[in-house]
Amino acid sequence: MDHDPAWRTDADAEIEQVRDALGDLAVRIDHVGSTAVPGLAAKPIIDLQVSVATMEPIDPYGEPLARLGYLFVPDAEFSDWQFFAKPPERPRTRHLHVVAAGSHHERRHLAVRDFLRSHPDEAATYEALKRRLVAEHPEDRLAYIEGKAAYMAALEAQALSSFSSSS
Repeated sequence: MDHDPAWRTDADAEIEQVRDALGDLAVRIDHVGSTAVPGLAAKPIIDLQVSVATMEPIDPYGEPLARLGYLFVPDAEFSDWQFFAKPPERPRTRHLHVVAAGSHHERRHLAVRDFLRSHPDEAATYEALKRRLVAEHPEDRLAYIEGKAAYMAALEAQALSSFSSSS
């Protein structure tokens, strides 16, 4: 859907709830993903990233997130970051990524967000791809994700290169 300026307000409110629930466990909390890029069309799912000092054990952050209505979604592909979704059933309105502070995963989400914010031409290219994939696969979430994979890998590499040189 077209960008909704309310996404930022929604993200800020959710960040405050997560911050209150996690306290000092959260080194930082960021609004990431397409809803964090002004003007960029997106699925209406707010992506948040919580950076923590240590990923293990999961209970210190997993239990407070569960009390907020987040479902832990374990995945063998996510060996060095954790994924939570809210509400537990689809359609979801929140995705929350827990990453180690200073990790590659922390940097990659921030880098892509910041790159798209500062390169409107690239954001427009990404939006066109997303809209085409939705038109081609309106009911197939996995095909949509797979259709973006090569583009996202290249975008991430470019964004990380820019992020590293600006940090």
